[in-house]
Amino acid sequence: MRVTPPAPDTTEPAQVHRVVLVTGPSGAGRSTALKALEDLGYETIDNLPLRLIPRLLDGPPHGQPLALGVDTRNRDFSTALLEERIAQTRAMPAVEVELVYLDSAADVLLRRYSETRRRHPMAPAESPVEGIARERDLLTPIRALADVLIDTSDMTPHDLRAEIDRWFGAPDSPRLAVSVHSFSYKRGVPRGADMVFDCRFLNNPYWQADLRELNGQDARVADYVAGDPRFAVFFDKVLSLTEFLLPAYRDEGKSHLSIAFGCTGGQHRSVTVAEKLVQALAAAGWRVSKRHRELERKAPAPDGSLTGKTA
Repeated sequence: MRVTPPAPDTTEPAQVHRVVLVTGPSGAGRSTALKALEDLGYETIDNLPLRLIPRLLDGPPHGQPLALGVDTRNRDFSTALLEERIAQTRAMPAVEVELVYLDSAADVLLRRYSETRRRHPMAPAESPVEGIARERDLLTPIRALADVLIDTSDMTPHDLRAEIDRWFGAPDSPRLAVSVHSFSYKRGVPRGADMVFDCRFLNNPYWQADLRELNGQDARVADYVAGDPRFAVFFDKVLSLTEFLLPAYRDEGKSHLSIAFGCTGGQHRSVTVAEKLVQALAAAGWRVSKRHRELERKAPAPDGSLTGKTA
Protein backbone atom coordinates (compact mmCIF):
# COMPACT_ATOMS: atom_id res chain seq x y z
CA MET A 1 0.00 0.00 0.00
CA ARG A 2 1.41 3.31 -1.02
CA VAL A 3 1.04 6.05 1.52
CA THR A 4 0.96 9.61 0.31
CA PRO A 5 3.07 11.79 2.57
CA PRO A 6 1.28 14.75 4.09
CA ALA A 7 1.68 18.05 2.34
CA PRO A 8 4.18 20.36 3.99
CA ASP A 9 2.74 22.95 6.32
CA THR A 10 3.15 26.26 4.53
CA THR A 11 1.26 28.24 7.12
CA GLU A 12 3.36 31.17 8.27
CA PRO A 13 3.70 31.57 12.01
CA ALA A 14 1.45 34.24 13.42
CA GLN A 15 3.20 37.55 13.84
CA VAL A 16 2.92 39.39 17.11
CA HIS A 17 3.73 42.81 18.46
CA ARG A 18 6.69 42.61 20.82
CA VAL A 19 6.31 45.40 23.34
CA VAL A 20 8.51 46.44 26.27
CA LEU A 21 6.97 48.87 28.75
CA VAL A 22 9.61 50.78 30.73
CA THR A 23 8.68 52.60 33.91
CA GLY A 24 9.90 53.39 37.40
CA PRO A 25 10.58 56.45 39.55
CA SER A 26 12.04 59.56 37.97
CA GLY A 27 15.83 59.46 38.04
CA ALA A 28 16.11 55.66 37.98
CA GLY A 29 17.33 55.55 34.37
CA ARG A 30 14.30 55.27 32.10
CA SER A 31 15.77 57.48 29.36
CA THR A 32 19.02 55.50 29.37
CA ALA A 33 17.12 52.22 29.13
CA LEU A 34 15.03 53.47 26.21
CA LYS A 35 18.15 54.61 24.35
CA ALA A 36 19.70 51.18 24.93
CA LEU A 37 16.58 49.49 23.54
CA GLU A 38 16.63 51.83 20.54
CA ASP A 39 20.20 50.75 19.85
CA LEU A 40 18.99 47.13 19.95
CA GLY A 41 16.50 47.83 17.15
CA TYR A 42 13.40 48.81 19.11
CA GLU A 43 11.17 51.66 18.01
CA THR A 44 10.97 53.78 21.14
CA ILE A 45 8.26 56.18 22.22
CA ASP A 46 8.60 58.00 25.53
CA ASN A 47 5.74 59.36 27.59
CA LEU A 48 2.99 58.08 25.31
CA PRO A 49 -0.48 58.85 26.77
CA LEU A 50 -1.79 55.66 28.33
CA ARG A 51 -5.10 55.91 26.48
CA LEU A 52 -3.29 55.68 23.13
CA ILE A 53 -1.51 52.38 23.83
CA PRO A 54 -4.39 50.13 22.60
CA ARG A 55 -4.72 52.22 19.43
CA LEU A 56 -0.98 51.89 18.79
CA LEU A 57 -1.22 48.10 18.98
CA ASP A 58 -4.42 47.86 16.97
CA GLY A 59 -3.25 46.60 13.61
CA PRO A 60 -0.86 44.13 12.04
CA PRO A 61 2.69 43.99 13.46
CA HIS A 62 5.29 45.60 11.23
CA GLY A 63 8.22 43.54 12.45
CA GLN A 64 10.04 46.09 14.58
CA PRO A 65 9.56 45.66 18.36
CA LEU A 66 8.30 48.58 20.43
CA ALA A 67 9.65 50.09 23.64
CA LEU A 68 7.26 52.45 25.42
CA GLY A 69 8.36 54.72 28.25
CA VAL A 70 5.67 55.29 30.87
CA ASP A 71 6.09 58.34 33.07
CA THR A 72 4.09 59.64 36.03
CA ARG A 73 4.26 63.08 34.35
CA ASN A 74 1.93 61.74 31.65
CA ARG A 75 -1.19 63.88 31.45
CA ASP A 76 -3.55 60.92 31.93
CA PHE A 77 -1.38 58.88 34.29
CA SER A 78 -2.95 57.02 37.16
CA THR A 79 -1.93 53.79 38.83
CA ALA A 80 -5.31 52.23 38.09
CA LEU A 81 -5.19 53.16 34.40
CA LEU A 82 -1.65 51.82 33.99
CA GLU A 83 -2.65 48.56 35.70
CA GLU A 84 -5.61 48.36 33.32
CA ARG A 85 -3.40 48.94 30.27
CA ILE A 86 -0.89 46.30 31.40
CA ALA A 87 -3.67 43.75 31.89
CA GLN A 88 -5.27 44.71 28.59
CA THR A 89 -2.06 44.32 26.56
CA ARG A 90 -1.18 41.04 28.27
CA ALA A 91 -4.59 39.69 27.24
CA MET A 92 -4.11 40.57 23.56
CA PRO A 93 -3.35 37.38 21.56
CA ALA A 94 -1.17 39.25 19.06
CA VAL A 95 0.92 41.05 21.68
CA GLU A 96 3.92 39.88 23.70
CA VAL A 97 4.47 42.45 26.42
CA GLU A 98 7.13 42.71 29.11
CA LEU A 99 7.08 45.27 31.90
CA VAL A 100 10.51 46.58 32.92
CA TYR A 101 10.60 48.42 36.23
CA LEU A 102 13.70 50.48 36.99
CA ASP A 103 14.09 51.11 40.70
CA SER A 104 16.66 52.87 42.85
CA ALA A 105 17.21 53.57 46.52
CA ALA A 106 15.57 56.80 47.73
CA ASP A 107 18.87 58.31 48.87
CA VAL A 108 20.41 57.64 45.44
CA LEU A 109 17.47 59.29 43.67
CA LEU A 110 17.83 62.28 45.99
CA ARG A 111 21.55 62.53 45.21
CA ARG A 112 20.87 62.41 41.47
CA TYR A 113 18.32 65.20 41.74
CA SER A 114 20.68 67.24 43.90
CA GLU A 115 23.46 66.85 41.32
CA THR A 116 21.25 67.91 38.40
CA ARG A 117 19.44 70.62 40.40
CA ARG A 118 16.18 69.65 38.71
CA ARG A 119 12.74 69.94 40.31
CA HIS A 120 10.97 66.68 40.97
CA PRO A 121 7.81 66.35 38.80
CA MET A 122 5.78 65.14 41.78
CA ALA A 123 6.85 68.08 43.98
CA PRO A 124 7.58 71.12 41.78
CA ALA A 125 7.19 73.56 44.69
CA GLU A 126 8.72 71.35 47.38
CA SER A 127 11.97 69.50 47.96
CA PRO A 128 12.74 66.36 45.91
CA VAL A 129 12.36 64.30 49.11
CA GLU A 130 8.58 64.74 49.08
CA GLY A 131 8.36 64.05 45.35
CA ILE A 132 10.43 60.88 45.55
CA ALA A 133 8.30 59.53 48.40
CA ARG A 134 5.02 60.31 46.59
CA GLU A 135 6.15 58.76 43.33
CA ARG A 136 7.46 55.57 44.96
CA ASP A 137 4.16 55.13 46.81
CA LEU A 138 2.24 55.74 43.58
CA LEU A 139 4.25 53.14 41.66
CA THR A 140 4.39 50.42 44.33
CA PRO A 141 1.50 48.40 42.78
CA ILE A 142 3.18 48.64 39.35
CA ARG A 143 6.50 47.41 40.73
CA ALA A 144 4.77 44.24 41.87
CA LEU A 145 3.66 43.54 38.27
CA ALA A 146 7.15 43.80 36.75
CA ASP A 147 8.51 41.02 34.56
CA VAL A 148 12.03 42.48 34.81
CA LEU A 149 13.08 44.44 37.91
CA ILE A 150 16.40 46.32 37.68
CA ASP A 151 17.86 48.18 40.67
CA THR A 152 20.05 50.96 39.26
CA SER A 153 21.28 52.29 42.62
CA ASP A 154 24.90 51.30 41.99
CA MET A 155 24.79 51.42 38.20
CA THR A 156 26.39 53.83 35.78
CA PRO A 157 24.62 54.45 32.45
CA HIS A 158 27.07 51.96 30.94
CA ASP A 159 26.08 49.33 33.50
CA LEU A 160 22.38 49.87 32.82
CA ARG A 161 22.88 49.62 29.06
CA ALA A 162 24.75 46.34 29.58
CA GLU A 163 21.91 45.04 31.74
CA ILE A 164 19.31 45.98 29.11
CA ASP A 165 21.43 44.25 26.49
CA ARG A 166 21.61 41.18 28.71
CA TRP A 167 17.80 41.00 28.91
CA PHE A 168 16.81 42.14 25.43
CA GLY A 169 19.82 41.69 23.16
CA ALA A 170 19.85 39.15 20.37
CA PRO A 171 19.84 35.65 21.90
CA ASP A 172 22.27 34.37 19.26
CA SER A 173 24.93 36.98 20.06
CA PRO A 174 28.22 35.08 20.01
CA ARG A 175 30.03 37.25 22.53
CA LEU A 176 29.91 37.44 26.30
CA ALA A 177 30.31 40.91 27.83
CA VAL A 178 32.40 40.99 31.00
CA SER A 179 32.43 43.88 33.46
CA VAL A 180 35.07 44.11 36.18
CA HIS A 181 34.44 46.26 39.27
CA SER A 182 36.43 47.47 42.25
CA PHE A 183 34.64 48.55 45.40
CA SER A 184 34.93 49.34 49.11
CA TYR A 185 33.43 46.93 51.62
CA LYS A 186 32.53 49.99 53.69
CA ARG A 187 29.86 50.80 51.09
CA GLY A 188 28.80 47.24 50.44
CA VAL A 189 29.12 44.71 47.65
CA PRO A 190 27.88 46.00 44.25
CA ARG A 191 24.38 44.83 43.41
CA GLY A 192 24.21 42.22 40.70
CA ALA A 193 27.84 41.03 40.99
CA ASP A 194 28.15 37.41 39.80
CA MET A 195 31.60 36.74 41.28
CA VAL A 196 33.12 38.60 44.28
CA PHE A 197 36.72 38.39 45.51
CA ASP A 198 38.01 39.86 48.77
CA CYS A 199 41.45 41.50 48.40
CA ARG A 200 41.81 42.69 52.00
CA PHE A 201 44.43 40.03 52.80
CA LEU A 202 46.98 41.76 50.52
CA ASN A 203 49.45 44.36 51.83
CA ASN A 204 47.66 47.71 52.06
CA PRO A 205 49.31 50.71 50.34
CA TYR A 206 47.21 53.02 52.51
CA TRP A 207 49.73 52.58 55.31
CA GLN A 208 52.54 53.88 53.08
CA ALA A 209 52.63 57.67 53.34
CA ASP A 210 53.91 58.13 49.79
CA LEU A 211 51.17 55.89 48.33
CA ARG A 212 48.15 56.83 50.44
CA GLU A 213 46.85 59.59 48.15
CA LEU A 214 47.41 57.53 44.99
CA ASN A 215 45.22 54.70 43.70
CA GLY A 216 45.63 51.28 42.16
CA GLN A 217 45.90 52.69 38.64
CA ASP A 218 49.25 54.22 39.57
CA ALA A 219 52.23 52.00 38.71
CA ARG A 220 53.81 52.59 42.14
CA VAL A 221 50.72 51.31 43.94
CA ALA A 222 50.35 48.38 41.53
CA ASP A 223 53.97 47.40 42.08
CA TYR A 224 53.54 47.57 45.86
CA VAL A 225 50.41 45.39 45.78
CA ALA A 226 52.02 42.93 43.36
CA GLY A 227 55.03 42.74 45.68
CA ASP A 228 52.97 40.86 48.27
CA PRO A 229 54.20 37.23 48.07
CA ARG A 230 50.58 36.06 48.01
CA PHE A 231 49.56 38.27 45.10
CA ALA A 232 50.85 36.18 42.19
CA VAL A 233 49.30 32.96 43.45
CA PHE A 234 45.98 34.69 44.16
CA PHE A 235 45.81 36.43 40.78
CA ASP A 236 46.83 33.32 38.83
CA LYS A 237 44.07 31.32 40.49
CA VAL A 238 41.47 34.04 39.85
CA LEU A 239 42.52 34.33 36.20
CA SER A 240 42.54 30.56 35.76
CA LEU A 241 39.05 30.25 37.27
CA THR A 242 37.75 33.11 35.12
CA GLU A 243 39.22 31.68 31.92
CA PHE A 244 37.61 28.34 32.74
CA LEU A 245 34.18 29.82 33.49
CA LEU A 246 33.81 32.36 30.67
CA PRO A 247 33.49 29.85 27.81
CA ALA A 248 31.13 27.75 29.93
CA TYR A 249 28.90 30.74 30.67
CA ARG A 250 28.99 31.80 27.02
CA ASP A 251 28.00 28.31 25.84
CA GLU A 252 25.19 28.26 28.38
CA GLY A 253 23.82 31.44 26.81
CA LYS A 254 24.83 34.00 29.41
CA SER A 255 25.46 37.38 27.78
CA HIS A 256 26.93 39.36 30.69
CA LEU A 257 29.16 38.48 33.65
CA SER A 258 30.06 40.88 36.46
CA ILE A 259 33.24 40.27 38.49
CA ALA A 260 33.94 42.42 41.57
CA PHE A 261 37.04 42.92 43.70
CA GLY A 262 36.73 44.55 47.10
CA CYS A 263 39.08 45.98 49.70
CA THR A 264 38.69 48.28 52.69
CA GLY A 265 38.65 51.63 50.90
CA GLY A 266 38.23 50.55 47.29
CA GLN A 267 41.18 52.73 46.23
CA HIS A 268 44.29 50.56 46.07
CA ARG A 269 44.28 46.75 46.22
CA SER A 270 40.93 46.09 44.55
CA VAL A 271 41.69 48.62 41.80
CA THR A 272 45.08 47.04 41.10
CA VAL A 273 43.66 43.53 40.81
CA ALA A 274 40.71 44.70 38.69
CA GLU A 275 43.00 46.56 36.30
CA LYS A 276 45.27 43.53 35.92
CA LEU A 277 42.34 41.20 35.22
CA VAL A 278 40.87 43.59 32.62
CA GLN A 279 44.20 43.69 30.81
CA ALA A 280 44.52 39.89 30.82
CA LEU A 281 40.96 39.28 29.58
CA ALA A 282 41.20 41.95 26.89
CA ALA A 283 44.45 40.42 25.67
CA ALA A 284 42.68 37.06 25.45
CA GLY A 285 40.01 38.57 23.18
CA TRP A 286 37.12 38.96 25.64
CA ARG A 287 34.83 41.98 25.45
CA VAL A 288 35.51 43.57 28.84
CA SER A 289 34.71 46.85 30.60
CA LYS A 290 35.71 48.18 33.99
CA ARG A 291 34.32 50.34 36.75
CA HIS A 292 36.10 51.65 39.85
CA ARG A 293 33.17 52.64 42.03
CA GLU A 294 35.03 54.55 44.73
CA LEU A 295 37.29 56.38 42.28
CA GLU A 296 34.19 57.57 40.42
CA ARG A 297 32.83 59.03 43.64
CA LYS A 298 35.99 61.11 44.02
CA ALA A 299 36.13 62.24 40.40
CA PRO A 300 35.62 66.03 40.02
CA ALA A 301 32.50 67.16 38.22
CA PRO A 302 32.70 69.90 35.55
CA ASP A 303 31.55 72.48 38.13
CA GLY A 304 34.31 71.44 40.55
CA SER A 305 32.10 69.48 42.95
CA LEU A 306 32.74 65.85 43.79
CA THR A 307 30.28 63.45 42.26
CA GLY A 308 29.95 59.94 40.95
CA LYS A 309 28.39 58.62 37.75
CA THR A 310 24.72 57.82 37.96
CA ALA A 311 22.23 56.06 35.71
